[in-house]
Amino acid sequence: MRFMFFLVGLEDFMLPCMTKKIFGFDCPGCGLQRSVAFLLKGDFAAAFEMYPAIFPLSALILFSLLNLSVKIKYELTIKILLAVTTGIVIITSYILKMNHLIH
Repeated sequence: MRFMFFLVGLEDFMLPCMTKKIFGFDCPGCGLQRSVAFLLKGDFAAAFEMYPAIFPLSALILFSLLNLSVKIKYELTIKILLAVTTGIVIITSYILKMNHLIH
C-alpha cells in the first residue's frame, strides 16, 4: 500500500529537461523519467509510448544486475547486443520525434 502512495507522488519529484528549458527542444532522453513512472505503475503501453527505449534499456539494466551475481556465458556479447539495440531504439525514436512522426 505504501508503494502505491510513493508511485502517486513520483511525478512531483521529476527533474526538468535542461536541454528543453535552454534550447526549446527535446533531448534524446526526454520522457525517460515519466516512462519509468508508467512502468512502475504497470502501464506498459504508456511507458513505451512515452519512451520507446524503456524496454531494451530495462533489459540491459536487469541483465547487468543479474550478471553481478550470476556468471553468464557470452555475457559481453549479450551486453553489447542489448546496448546497441537500446542505442538504435533511442536514436530512431528521437529522429522520428524530431520529425513529428511520433509524439
